[in-house]
Formats: sequence, structure tokens, C-alpha cells
Amino acid sequence: MNAIELSNVTKRYGDVTALDDVTLSVAEGEIFGFLGPNGAGKSTTIDILLDFVRPTAGSASVLGRDVQADSLAVRQRVGVLPDGYHLYDRLTARQHLEFAADSKEADDDIGAVLERVGLADAADRTAGGFSKGMKQRLVLAMALVGEPDVLILDEPTTGLDPNGARRMREIIREERDRGATVFFSSHILEQVEAVCDRVGILRDGRIVAVDTIDALRGALDSEARLTLAVEPMGDEVIAAIAAVEGVSSVRDDGDERLSVACEEAAKTAVLAAVEATGARLLDFDTEDVSLEELFAAYTQDAPDASAETAADTPAVDDEATEVRA
Repeated sequence: MNAIELSNVTKRYGDVTALDDVTLSVAEGEIFGFLGPNGAGKSTTIDILLDFVRPTAGSASVLGRDVQADSLAVRQRVGVLPDGYHLYDRLTARQHLEFAADSKEADDDIGAVLERVGLADAADRTAGGFSKGMKQRLVLAMALVGEPDVLILDEPTTGLDPNGARRMREIIREERDRGATVFFSSHILEQVEAVCDRVGILRDGRIVAVDTIDALRGALDSEARLTLAVEPMGDEVIAAIAAVEGVSSVRDDGDERLSVACEEAAKTAVLAAVEATGARLLDFDTEDVSLEELFAAYTQDAPDASAETAADTPAVDDEATEVRA
């Protein structure tokens, strides 16, 4: 059974279409990252899953239950860290968690949950004096109460320092290992790449890609980036590489190092071309397309991109000397 399912979901606000025929499945026990530019429809999707907003068309279910017909039952099994949340300034961290436990009829060890998110020392302080990061951790703690089957996290690392973000990633993995499904949206791409089993990319209210990050890179048919250390360096070596079929650019970075953009299948031919000149290949490295470039390709470069549709890789930075084939 899938933990989350959206089927042909459309949401309109007057003349504005926030979601357009969105169909998406998230498997049980999966960490699923939901990406998209601001205004793409990520928060609207989450609001529909929580029955805060009703779709104009289509249906949504969580753990096999229709989110409209079984809204209360769904919320009992879901932990939520919303993007916009409200805490009670006069209540302590412990009181917030006691309220969450009562609402879910859970018997969690409140102190242990606060310890887990790094708020044990602030358990009896009122939330009104908390920093943004502390408030974020408190809301996460409330989401964790009752060992939910699904965690829905909207921008979970907002306001967290690097240590807090790292702990957030650890908790997400721990919840997955416990058997929970984690569905989270984020604009911090490094966080997504670090923990997600799959990602979905939303643009202008439509799903444009769903897959693993490695598969999405492959679907772009993107160029490989080679960094070569060659001795001696010279025009003959650069010309030989530029002449290889599939090479789009060669750049001299100085210190006997070259940057080469080429088709994946051309990498071996590039190395052979260097050796054919009589130069020595001291070292080489291959660089993957960054998640930032991947995100840009699916959300900007191609009007109707999908996991099966190729998109152009952003152009190589043209600082320093560059020869284009």
C-alpha cells in the first residue's frame, strides 16, 4: 500500500490554478522530497493532504484513507511540521508536547522527545522566549509525538543552524528506519539530496519529474564534467581533446589542469586523445551535475519537462580560456 496518493488533483482559486491534474504516489517507508520554486503549489499540496484545503477536482488519500472522508483518522496517524505554525508564548515546551500527546492519546516520554530534538534544557521555558530554531525544533517534537506512521514536514530546516539541520536529517532517517514515511518540501537542495529516496519536482502546479536524483540526472542526458591533470600542457593537447566527437568545450584552468565538458560516452575517448599526444595524464576526476543545476533544468529550462524528457545542461562557466568544439 502507498502511504500517500494524489489522483488527478486540481486546485483553483478563482482564475488562479494552484495545482493542475497532479498525480503522485509515495510508498510506505520512503523519504520523499517535494521540490519546486516558490508558488509552485507545494504548500497547497500539503494542505490538501491534511484536509486544510479541499481540491477543486481529484482525490487524495493517506495510509489508504480518503483525506476528506476520514480526516480525523488520518490526522491521528500523521505528524506535521507546517511551514506556518503558531505556538503559545505562555506555554512551556513541555506543556506543548503534553497537549500534543493528549490530542493523540499518546503516552510518550515527554522528556525523551525533547531530548531527541535538543530541547531538554529548555523543557520548562516558555516558547515566547525561544529563537526561530528552537521553535522549529519544538514543532518537530510535537510532530514526533505518538510515533506517527507518516511525517509531513514543510521546510523543516528553516531557522536551524548547521548542527540543527544535521540533527533534523538524522531524525528523518531514524523515522524512516522505524518504518514511518517522510514527505517533506524544501528549497534547501543539499538537505534533499542528503536524505531522500526519491524526489518529485513541481512547477506551475504540475508534476514535471518524479524519480531518484541519480535517475533524474540520467534523464537529462547531461554532459559529463572532466577535470584532467596533464603534463606537459599545450595547445596540441587542447586541440586533440576539442576534436573528440562529443566534446563541447575545453578550458585551461592553469597549473596544468583542464576542464572538459563532454557526452558521457566520450569520456574514454578524451583520455585516449590526451595519451595519443604523448602527454602524461597525471589524474582525472568526473563531476556530476549538481542538484541545483538539476532543479534549474526541470523548473526553468524546458517548458514541459518530465523524467522522460531531455533538458539542456546549463552552460559551462566561460571564465578563463575556453575552446568550444
